[in-house]
Amino acid sequence: MTGLSGAGKSLVSNYLEDQGFYCVDNLPPELIEKFIELTMESERRYQQLLLVCDVRSGDQFRTLFEVLDSLPTKGIRPSIIFLEASKEILVRRFSETRRRHPLNYGSLPENIERERAMLADLRERADILLDTSNFSVAQLKKRIMSLLNRKLPRGKMGLVFSSFGYKYGIPVESDLVFDVRFLPNPHYVRDLAPLNGCDAVVQEYIFKYAISKRFVHQLVGFLKFLIPQYLNEGKTQLTVSVGCTGGQHRSVAVVEKLAETFSSRSLSVIKAHRDLARLTGGVQG
Repeated sequence: MTGLSGAGKSLVSNYLEDQGFYCVDNLPPELIEKFIELTMESERRYQQLLLVCDVRSGDQFRTLFEVLDSLPTKGIRPSIIFLEASKEILVRRFSETRRRHPLNYGSLPENIERERAMLADLRERADILLDTSNFSVAQLKKRIMSLLNRKLPRGKMGLVFSSFGYKYGIPVESDLVFDVRFLPNPHYVRDLAPLNGCDAVVQEYIFKYAISKRFVHQLVGFLKFLIPQYLNEGKTQLTVSVGCTGGQHRSVAVVEKLAETFSSRSLSVIKAHRDLARLTGGVQG
């Protein structure tokens, strides 16, 4: 696991340790290969292993790519988890904890952007990319475990359907993004406004309209076409994000419908509603 300082690596590491993972924090890259060799000699003890490596290693961090490239030649294919967050959120987290950023070249915002640039290539290689900006602690734990518990055999696709509100930003981990703000909005129906897209009456309201049915039908057909193409390119996970205004009604209902449609296929389906728990005023949907 790697990523930006303040993005939640320590939290995830501590949580996975409680779940039975053997976790090593801030392991210098040059020791990774040797450490893995030692763990392979004692498979029972180290069946679930998490190594945390980031810019705290200083100049040694530059050797991480060489180490990662050498592991497949030894029959080891590590999964890379990359955590990140927006600059504004990271600044706030560092201010709240009063901790120093591991890079000390300038102001906090400058160090955050410098670190982001340093990690850009590693981010591109990540198997799991998570933007933790809008996750609560509980949501982050749940999302990590849902992803790790659904490791797929070669040749199968994992689908993550995620709803979100555009007013809170598009999820960075998205592979595909669909805007459903054109669908009928239950927020303007008095009895439906306090509910959400997981409620049957809200779904009935949205999908009684022909435009909603037609949209979902065409989207399902589009995804059926795309999934084999991604599989042919070796992609094993596809994150499909669906957004409405506040991430409460329309996007949630569509994600529920997509998860139900694809769960019967030979796919591993995860659904997530990023902004469902928010208590906000104003126009939702």
